[in-house]
Amino acid sequence: MKILFMNGSSAGSAMNSYIRSVMNSVEATGHEAGELVLRDMNYSPCRGCFNCWVKTPGLCVFKDDGDTLCREFLAADIVVLASPVIMGYPAALVKNALDRIIPLIHPYLEDVGGEVHHMKRYKKYPQLALLLEKSGDTDEEDIEIINEIFLRAAINLQSSLKFLKLTNSPAEEAVNAIINY
Repeated sequence: MKILFMNGSSAGSAMNSYIRSVMNSVEATGHEAGELVLRDMNYSPCRGCFNCWVKTPGLCVFKDDGDTLCREFLAADIVVLASPVIMGYPAALVKNALDRIIPLIHPYLEDVGGEVHHMKRYKKYPQLALLLEKSGDTDEEDIEIINEIFLRAAINLQSSLKFLKLTNSPAEEAVNAIINY
């Protein structure tokens, strides 16, 4: 199984060593783990121009690391979105990265469980997971709201949200959730 970590933490964050610990443990179980350190990548927020649906179907017209985000996302079996919680929401790096993979779905809509969502462009999409680092003002309501938002985002990306783990729990809990998804 191939696991991709989209690391939205800052350079000095303790979250980086937590992610590294989880990755090492996942690899020790025989799975492949990769990491995109979003702060080190060059990608702009989605501009909502819809050219990825109209002019260059499946590809963003802006040539930056957004192409890498899309390619690595599709190649994974599970994508772990790792982020600190800032003012009740994951880091903008993670939100922008998720927005930039919109070329991976069609602009056409279909009924999914009684709701209208975008159609698949590809046969296989990875499962999503959240790994969050709480800040001092993060409360349980923040975590519930984040979970609900990313449950909905997963549906729009033809996926599902498998779990949400917090970095204040042992790394082995995250490892077990990943390898037993």
